[in-house]
Amino acid sequence: MVGKRVVVRRLLRGQTGPSGGPAMTDLLGICESWGPTETGIRGEDGVLTTIALADIVSGKPVPPRPSRFARLSADEVEDRATAFFVPRETEQIGDWVLRYTGGVNARPNSLLPVGDPRVPLDEAIAHTVQFYADRGRAACAQVIVGSEVQIALEERGWTVLRPGEADTEVLLAGVAAVQRALGPVDTGIVTHADRISREWLTGNEHALANYDAVAASLALSDATFATIDADGEQLAHGRIGLRDDWAFVADLLVAKEHRRRGLARTMMAGLVEWAAERGASVLLLQVVADNVAAQALYAGLGFERHHAYRHLTAPAG
Repeated sequence: MVGKRVVVRRLLRGQTGPSGGPAMTDLLGICESWGPTETGIRGEDGVLTTIALADIVSGKPVPPRPSRFARLSADEVEDRATAFFVPRETEQIGDWVLRYTGGVNARPNSLLPVGDPRVPLDEAIAHTVQFYADRGRAACAQVIVGSEVQIALEERGWTVLRPGEADTEVLLAGVAAVQRALGPVDTGIVTHADRISREWLTGNEHALANYDAVAASLALSDATFATIDADGEQLAHGRIGLRDDWAFVADLLVAKEHRRRGLARTMMAGLVEWAAERGASVLLLQVVADNVAAQALYAGLGFERHHAYRHLTAPAG
């Protein structure tokens, strides 16, 4: 139920309805939490309402609104997303892009097979394998789940790079819609920098261990690396990059001991505000499919799932 669009009819205790019975009202929105005694529904106006389960008369999931992004193909969206990462090396196979940065992150060290390779498929695959072998790596491809490329590679023995890891979902939203959902937020505590730093990566040990590669892949011309700090301690960070009227939100992280204080919403508001001031109209972000808390947050802000991707690796030998 969490993360789904629902309609709930509930009692208004202490009030009388038009017929003399108990007063009731309906609430349409995204279910953000469900506990033993109460649920949290964020309405279409962006306001979060806590409802006692004992007051719920009826409720059901409802279909999402028709998406304004349905006309965009997954290939188009992924092509947009490539602008927000800067690999150290790239090479084209037709429309396909071979990317290499070094380090351990999969995305900047993988083939992006969208569009037409303009050569026979097996030739494109062989070229990919050789490209990464020349750099001391096993070939890796970022494939759209359910795509013909995914099926073709799996038929040739390619397997999931990290077995057991959930797919990454790509979410889209309009800037204006997210700002309405966020409502008034004091973003004065959000500070901005135009370059990544080791301090900004506080709490991300994996990225810090591969700092040079991470910094190289995020050397964007129009981006902000934001933090929320107090008494010399980083409470939260996030980043957003801009290309044309699209903005990419990423790495939104709140320190464990400071969660459930609204800092994620404040950080999101600061990032979206930055993008809106520069003319962005579309927001793109990625979230792991099994990250329930993040999924609920983003659904409540109006983000819609567009597609998912995963990384495949070539068979040994």
